Amino acid sequence: MGLREELDALLSRELEVIKAAGRYRFLRTIETAQSPRVILDGREVVLMCSNNYLGLADHPRLREAARKAIDRYGTSAVASRLVSGTMALHEELEETLARFKGTPAALVFNCGYMANVGVISSLLGPEDVVFSDELNHASIVDGCRLSRARTVVFPHKDMSVLEDLLKKEKGNRRMIVVDGVFSMDGDIAPLPDMVDLAERYGAVLMVDEAHGTGVLGERGAGTVEHFGLTDRVPVQMGTLGKALGGFGAYVAGSRVFREYLINKARSFIFTTALPPADMAVALEAVKMVQGEPQRRYRLHENVAYLVDGLSSLGFQVTNQGTAIIPVIIGPEGKTMEMSNKLLEYGVFVAGIRPPTVPPGTSRLRVTVMATHSRRDLDLVLEAFERAGKEVGVIA
Repeated sequence: MGLREELDALLSRELEVIKAAGRYRFLRTIETAQSPRVILDGREVVLMCSNNYLGLADHPRLREAARKAIDRYGTSAVASRLVSGTMALHEELEETLARFKGTPAALVFNCGYMANVGVISSLLGPEDVVFSDELNHASIVDGCRLSRARTVVFPHKDMSVLEDLLKKEKGNRRMIVVDGVFSMDGDIAPLPDMVDLAERYGAVLMVDEAHGTGVLGERGAGTVEHFGLTDRVPVQMGTLGKALGGFGAYVAGSRVFREYLINKARSFIFTTALPPADMAVALEAVKMVQGEPQRRYRLHENVAYLVDGLSSLGFQVTNQGTAIIPVIIGPEGKTMEMSNKLLEYGVFVAGIRPPTVPPGTSRLRVTVMATHSRRDLDLVLEAFERAGKEVGVIA
């Protein structure tokens, strides 16, 4: 047996263990744009698990912005930002994002994962300590690990425990890092209390705005703006995907902080820069977020309608006004059975299982778009009712 065959045999055994545990994952292919309705496996279904919250991913203005950028700048930056990869669009986008976020400066990264890993690992080292919410995104968890700082995990949104830990845990530099909107629960971090604690105990606060950007705040700038804390949060990360309908990420803060990341963040330094089309899309999306607040209003109307409908049917639903509605099923098997039944009835909602969420909390992570019609949402509620009764989740 050759080396390739030996590796395949080893991996096949590990895959069988995953399958036996009921946690095998596979890819589903969508054949159209990320619209409210898509073609999946050759038929039309309502898409209820995309992060295209404002419906911008297939908007004509963003398509046209991408085409113009390719015509002028080509398809790629081809090099890292510190070599020849910095283009005029990078700087224009960073200036636009800084104004949008109300900060002196911003720096673009290639994705949210790279931004979180780059920021945390460049700011912290072995002599430091980082305080992380237990439900933070995997990219934050990995950033903490790569920093080699002592990582102290506190119970989800428990500010009393966090304060006790801040009193006890000492380090050369201390950081609190948290999701503004938690990706699997859709709930909002208690940022006012967290800012108070950070200031009182001398810790740097970093907020991940991936699911808040475009959705929350008077201008759609995220959870920090939502709470009126722009001047008190030194580090904000957000994505150019999700509500902004594109790809990439940003970190917003002071000019000195931007300069520091350019020199220290390995995930920024050692990668080819974000392509021109992605930057042009983000520029146009930020304009639309600020100029068309009705998109956010429509999104929140759709969320409220769906939450009321699912609750009336008897599903366990929670929501704090974000675009994410977790429908808790509990057992992993029933969760995937519900997901498959919903797809059979024309609704695509992915089942979320451990290790993404804690054991016993498997769920259907329903996400809403501003562009979902009332007809779409009624079809979703009808499908949930049928599937829920057949699987035995509701009476």
